[in-house]
Amino acid sequence: MIKRLNISGIAMEVDKNLGKYVTKKIGRLDRFIPRNKRANVHADVKLKEANAKNKKELICEVILHVPHEVITVKEATISMYAAVDIVETKLRHQLKKYKELHSNPRLHQRLLHRLKHMPDPAE
Repeated sequence: MIKRLNISGIAMEVDKNLGKYVTKKIGRLDRFIPRNKRANVHADVKLKEANAKNKKELICEVILHVPHEVITVKEATISMYAAVDIVETKLRHQLKKYKELHSNPRLHQRLLHRLKHMPDPAE
């Protein structure tokens, strides 16, 4: 669970149920972060209400601070719960990429070393 999770409502009030839902969805994304970097992760969740062209839009923006990077995802829909779901999915994909790059650099070095020193099959 992400320990530092700040939820703020801009031009709207965040009720208890929405706060629990955001904590449940965004808070458990730490499993996609390497274990040695989980303590340094914190997230800022901004929930906004905006009127655009006679439509009411609800915007969910998550700024995730991970070591060496800041990941930002934003989504606007007619339902705040749907926006949180979509943002969670987008963050999951970006964190999988982050974990692949930052999890174990020596593993990549060993694989590249083995590939360089493999005998050529054409010989």
